[in-house]
Amino acid sequence: MTLLTKLKMREFIFDCVDTTRFELRILECETYQEFLKIATDEEMLYYIGIPSTEVAEEKKKAQYGFRTYNKSYLMFLIIDRETSEILGYCGYHTWYLEHDRAEIGYGLYSDNWKGKGVMTEVLNTVLHYGFTEMNLRRVEAFISPDNVASLSTVKKFGFIKEGQLRSHYVKGDNIEDSVVYSLLINEYNSMNSNK
Repeated sequence: MTLLTKLKMREFIFDCVDTTRFELRILECETYQEFLKIATDEEMLYYIGIPSTEVAEEKKKAQYGFRTYNKSYLMFLIIDRETSEILGYCGYHTWYLEHDRAEIGYGLYSDNWKGKGVMTEVLNTVLHYGFTEMNLRRVEAFISPDNVASLSTVKKFGFIKEGQLRSHYVKGDNIEDSVVYSLLINEYNSMNSNK
């Protein structure tokens, strides 16, 4: 099901996975760190979707290292195939390599794309990639109790609520709880065997 294509930018080659409407540009940890070292602000915006106001913060993260001895990440940029516009991201920002589990995260850069089935289409592919290519056995989602759209999205994919973590995330000046959801590989396989 996963068809990889390549996008070349200077000496970098980004793997891409296609959905019906979108190209998902894969950002692996090491490639992203190297890209951050040489990319101009214009290239950061065009290829990664990061505005110049956020480049310094991204470079700071890269300096400290996205990957540690037991954690990594793999992110997909969501590209509209008709316009080449970067719409958002979806992927695994906390991937525990030795435990075969990862936390999924996603977002759209513009409200214009919300409610149009973007995340439903993208998550279908990203979950498939996680369970088949990354060999995950568990995908976790930590969601603000107030984020009704995100809660609805994970439920649509069969994620099971496990509980609530108190004072779990800092968002701006606030400390928020997180509702914990997970999807196990056997649950994913069971849901997809019926399709």
